[in-house]
Amino acid sequence: MRIGYARVSTEEQCLALQEDALTRAGCDLIFSDHGISGTNFCRPGLDQALQHLGRGDTLVVWRLDRLGRSLTKLVDMIDLLGQRDIHFESLTESINTQSPSGTLIFHIIAALAQFERALISERTRAGLAAAKNRGVRVGRPRSLTEYQASQAIRLLSERSIAAVAKEFGVHPQTLRRLWAIHKRHTESAGEFNESSTSPCVKDE
Repeated sequence: MRIGYARVSTEEQCLALQEDALTRAGCDLIFSDHGISGTNFCRPGLDQALQHLGRGDTLVVWRLDRLGRSLTKLVDMIDLLGQRDIHFESLTESINTQSPSGTLIFHIIAALAQFERALISERTRAGLAAAKNRGVRVGRPRSLTEYQASQAIRLLSERSIAAVAKEFGVHPQTLRRLWAIHKRHTESAGEFNESSTSPCVKDE
């Protein structure tokens, strides 16, 4: 079965273009989300699509960013689909994990995601070192490794501080301090990307 997924970020945008393309691509079912940001992976339409997918099925999107805007989250999701023997296809980028060329493109994307993780980790280490030299107390426990700190920073752009703190077993204030150091270092380096946007500040 081929299951399509469509998404637009605002209520003013129209889903018709994506849905028409998915229909022409032979999708048996199409699920959609209207007015939901691509940085938010908690979406009713996406959840329904994932629930309907079974072994041997294919999840089809019109364009890769319709599934999500975080490269690392996209790779993680497509990897999870692969573990369930579910294929993935993006019409615009000609990505199809059932074909050798599509698999190659996905591996390139995965490599870029790993590069992004490494950059975040490097900036985190540099920021922590700079803060230590200035005598700033970072406030994170020794049990939170540098890799965990970099992963926490990545998740903070997509989830609430409380949720990330619970996942890593640290106090929310620890993550606030860690984010502040990361942000100061990023701004001082003149860098800006999706990973440096403000985190969710909701407590739930």
